[in-house]
Amino acid sequence: MLDLLILGNLIVDDVVYADGSTRMRQAGGAVLYAALAARLFGARVGVVSRVGDDYPRDVLDELTARGVALTLRPMNGPGLRIWLLDEGARRQVVHRLSGPSHEQATPTLDDIPEAWRAARAVHLAPAPLQRQRALLDGLAGRGALLSLDPFALLRDDALPSWRALLGRVDALFVSRDELLLSKTGALALQREAVDRRATLVLKRGAEGGQLWHGGAAHRWRARANQVVETTGAGDAFAAGFLTALVDREPITRCVARGVVAASFALEDVGPQGLLAATPAQADARLRAWYPNA
Repeated sequence: MLDLLILGNLIVDDVVYADGSTRMRQAGGAVLYAALAARLFGARVGVVSRVGDDYPRDVLDELTARGVALTLRPMNGPGLRIWLLDEGARRQVVHRLSGPSHEQATPTLDDIPEAWRAARAVHLAPAPLQRQRALLDGLAGRGALLSLDPFALLRDDALPSWRALLGRVDALFVSRDELLLSKTGALALQREAVDRRATLVLKRGAEGGQLWHGGAAHRWRARANQVVETTGAGDAFAAGFLTALVDREPITRCVARGVVAASFALEDVGPQGLLAATPAQADARLRAWYPNA
């Protein structure tokens, strides 16, 4: 049985930094960062995605070599490719006009092997909201811990929809780039998370973040030996966090694993920091940074 099933996109990233420099054709997608992070803590991980023939094959081989089980539906052509535009405190995602739509590149319930639907935890990585809702419909009621990281923006006018979603998931991970709620709207979402007994996590990249769990708020600071860039750090945090949450570890332990996982993503470009990391290094950081967690 899988400990963590991750559903989402494998994406080719073309990164444009604020100073005008670029890094093109980088292997990306939230499922890549999440899978690498979860394996650092020994979780049995499966990834379901759709993949284009332009996605770097060496990175897929690296996932397999690390014990990540892959179910990838070929797209028989280019896959999802995006511009990541660095605008200082925020990043803008722009989908390339050539290639499939986000919906076409996102897996459906039919893409998931039947045996994998019994996973202990399922993480829905950022994807079109309609696809995420359909996946939740098909996976609910199986006893799995369900977590959601949205791609859609959280605005005040969409708050009723997000309140309803909170009643269907155990954890909701939101990044700073997605959160466009007013102060009143944000407080309403926090109250809803408490009422629904869901964990609400606000990710702030290299700054750390804040979460609400069991009626209490928790803040944390990001840690890393150096911060090179933030791509994938939030996805790594979510996966590390979930490997502890599914084992009913204390929330401090969940945060500790998330911070350690994110630290490797922060220390190099793209997925390189996580690809270079080992379970032994992750364990050493846990012991050194959080001796009491």
